[in-house]
Amino acid sequence: MIRFYSNIFSQITGAYIIGGSIRDLLLDRIPTDYDIAVMGNPKKIAEKIAKNISGRLVKMGKPGQTIIRVVSNDKLIDISPLNGASIEDDLKKRDFTINAMAYDLSSGEIIDCLGGFGDLVDKKVRLVSADVFKKDPIRLIRAYRIAACLGFQIESQTVSVISACAKLIENSAGERIRDEIFKLLGTSKSYDYLSQMNDAGLLSAIFPDLDRLKECRQNNHHIYDVFEHTMKAYQHLESILNDPAKILPDTSIRIRQSLNKKKAVLLKYAILMHDIGKPWAKTIDNRGKIHFYGHPRKSADLAQKISQKLKFSNFEKRFVDFIIRNHLNPLFLFTAMQKKTLTHKGVTRFFIKCQDTTPAVLLHTLADNLAKRDTTDQANKAFICFVTDMIRNFFYDYNCKIKEPPLITGRDLIHEFGLIPSPLFKTILNLVQEEKLTGTIKSRSEALAWVRDYLNSVHP
Repeated sequence: MIRFYSNIFSQITGAYIIGGSIRDLLLDRIPTDYDIAVMGNPKKIAEKIAKNISGRLVKMGKPGQTIIRVVSNDKLIDISPLNGASIEDDLKKRDFTINAMAYDLSSGEIIDCLGGFGDLVDKKVRLVSADVFKKDPIRLIRAYRIAACLGFQIESQTVSVISACAKLIENSAGERIRDEIFKLLGTSKSYDYLSQMNDAGLLSAIFPDLDRLKECRQNNHHIYDVFEHTMKAYQHLESILNDPAKILPDTSIRIRQSLNKKKAVLLKYAILMHDIGKPWAKTIDNRGKIHFYGHPRKSADLAQKISQKLKFSNFEKRFVDFIIRNHLNPLFLFTAMQKKTLTHKGVTRFFIKCQDTTPAVLLHTLADNLAKRDTTDQANKAFICFVTDMIRNFFYDYNCKIKEPPLITGRDLIHEFGLIPSPLFKTILNLVQEEKLTGTIKSRSEALAWVRDYLNSVHP
């Protein structure tokens, strides 16, 4: 597999493929980026590689830590000087043994002075030295991220060192923590590795608010404390996202289309954060009953602060915030349905409010509900049926209706009623659209009559 790439790196001496790229090549995975360590000035070798792949050069790194990146259509190759007097010195300064192997581009030999190949065969993540986390605490999360991506286990001594060094993660930049967490959450079995991070004390070191959920007892609707419930909700959500057809066969394809990988990661993150406000919102009434009034708002406020610290993008912050603030709304609709008070207008208003985020909110609440009690519970089965119907309704009824042309436009408001463009336009048009979607009005004439009545009620 490595020799397959000899056309890229042909006629190059004093250079080594290192790190994750050599690891991936040994695992028969095709890297999209490579790390090359060179003896001496990396510029000449970078120019030669760029010529071989018709790439361009980009100079990167801090003063004294020059990295030259070769960019082509399908590859990124970072070339940097050796970190030490020899390739062996360089490898001993790396993080994990499976990332501390090199391939000599001139001799074609693999250099493995730390037993990385054996750990690769054994599917283990093992640290290179006891001080790797002190040098760069982000490696604490990276250990679990790499293990999750490869399906590996973390070697026991490495886990012990992680546990002892967990608090060091506080020294890492927020955006680096975010990137590692998102990559971890993007794997299909991230729940297993989050659980291991919790056991090592790393999860609560990253998110202290999660630690406050432990032993926070809940009301009779729950059989777990808030932390156990959160983790089980995460597990249910990941299971649903991995194979929506198991629980929602009629709409699984549409669900996959509506939730790209980024949104799926954010949805997982949101369910980790969805109840972090419960300890702050907890009250006990004079009958000894536990309540968490307003906890979605408190949880969203706390999650916003964490999102700011981790340098989330505006889209990421808005998505997570919306999910958390609205995660109880489907349950309110379900309760109304059970009481036979749920109306078509109530459902439509929920769809209008959530728009494209509707499937995400419904899946979040489904996982949240499944984590309250035994999944064989009849109430859970009823809620699954309710969510299935809601998602089907959203995709096959509501989505079709919103694609239809509006009954009236702003031009009608000007010509028919003499209105001047203002924020009132948006209010009126949104209300007319809501009436149309609920089936209250069906034609342009009915829409105009509705507007006339509305304006008379506002300005009699």
